[in-house]
Amino acid sequence: MNKAMKFAGAAAIAGLFVAVPALAQGATPPPTVNKGDTAWMMTSTVLVLMMILPGLALFYGGLTRAKNMLSTMTQIGAVACLAMLVWVAWGYTMAFGDGGNAVISGFGKLFLKGVTPDSTAATFTAGVAIPEYVFICFQMTFAAITVALVLGSVVERMKFSAVLVFALIWLTIVYFPIAHMVWASNGYFFGLGALDFAGGTVVHINAGVSALVAALILGKRVGYPKEPMPPHSLTLTGVGTGLLWVGWFGFNAGSALEANGSAALAMMNTFVATASAGLFWMLAERLAGHKASALGFCSGIIAGLVAVTPAAGNSGPFGAIVLGAVASIICFIAVSKLKPALGYDDALDAFGVHGIGGMIGAIGTGIVYAPGLGGPGKPDYDMGHQLIVQIEAVAATIVWAAIGTAIAIFIAKLVTGLRVSAEVEQEGLDIGEHGERAYNY
Repeated sequence: MNKAMKFAGAAAIAGLFVAVPALAQGATPPPTVNKGDTAWMMTSTVLVLMMILPGLALFYGGLTRAKNMLSTMTQIGAVACLAMLVWVAWGYTMAFGDGGNAVISGFGKLFLKGVTPDSTAATFTAGVAIPEYVFICFQMTFAAITVALVLGSVVERMKFSAVLVFALIWLTIVYFPIAHMVWASNGYFFGLGALDFAGGTVVHINAGVSALVAALILGKRVGYPKEPMPPHSLTLTGVGTGLLWVGWFGFNAGSALEANGSAALAMMNTFVATASAGLFWMLAERLAGHKASALGFCSGIIAGLVAVTPAAGNSGPFGAIVLGAVASIICFIAVSKLKPALGYDDALDAFGVHGIGGMIGAIGTGIVYAPGLGGPGKPDYDMGHQLIVQIEAVAATIVWAAIGTAIAIFIAKLVTGLRVSAEVEQEGLDIGEHGERAYNY
């Protein structure tokens, strides 16, 4: 394994080395498709889809007020569908196409030009591959859930039409370039040697920072923070949390691209980091003078999942436990102290959990990767250098996401007006935007 592969996240280079049939005598034979790996990756892809629908839809939907539940769920489903179509049209070639530069790939695979049932994407075992269509589908679900995560900060006041325009622009100028920079072999962060197993920068920092910028530009909900706006159904949020945790095994363990020991390590870490975070969030609540809550438990679970995403295959189990605990406590502080102090209206704490948790996970990965802490790093691993690389990747992602989101939001505002009227917001977006109700209230 070369130096670049050593430092890459598990989803970094698959699909970039598309097998070419041997056309000349003596040429290297194409990789062989492994049916077991293919079956695992197809399963992982479906698990990530389950994270979006119904997982995230129920998680976010339960956290909103009853009059906005259907709106929230519809927005999530619609942007996920839009992301899937955009991915096959131009997203895949922008992130993983042939050629290009450190920021964006080439456009030779627009509308999946040249991709056939026989084309393959390499795994991390020499001579072994999976069908390229499977890799495309797997990465497609990542794009779909990332743009859906952003919506957690702007629910209950953003027009449905504005959500769709924003998603279209945001995917194109924010998500696809970041995915290329982190996971493509000629990407900027990849070249630095940044560690990101399954999307700490690409998914969580990207979505969390974008959520904060969108919330700041959009403005606060009518009545916030003077009026209480509690979740209308923590039961649904709890169900969504469970579906997210189960689906996250496809997210993390699937990023190994093979059914092997790396996937097994990611699976183990996805268990223990999450369990640690769920308990430590409730402990933080108790230490802050509150009761351990169901909402706190669910929030801790998500914080742990977020933090372990970049570290899933880059940490030993004990390192993952500590990382989950630390991220959970810091996310609790961000949600309960930082947000009220600064006064921004991140409705469902997308920044407080995904943004902050993603930063802790991405930087912490540089620590838990060390062999002395049980990580898979080599004996000569230079933690100081790696931490500098991780911090640089985090900082660059923050800047890129913030600027790109501002552009996307202002375009959406120009085209649609962005916010619903005060009357629609008071009545609820279920009726005002979609003409239906979740409940007879």
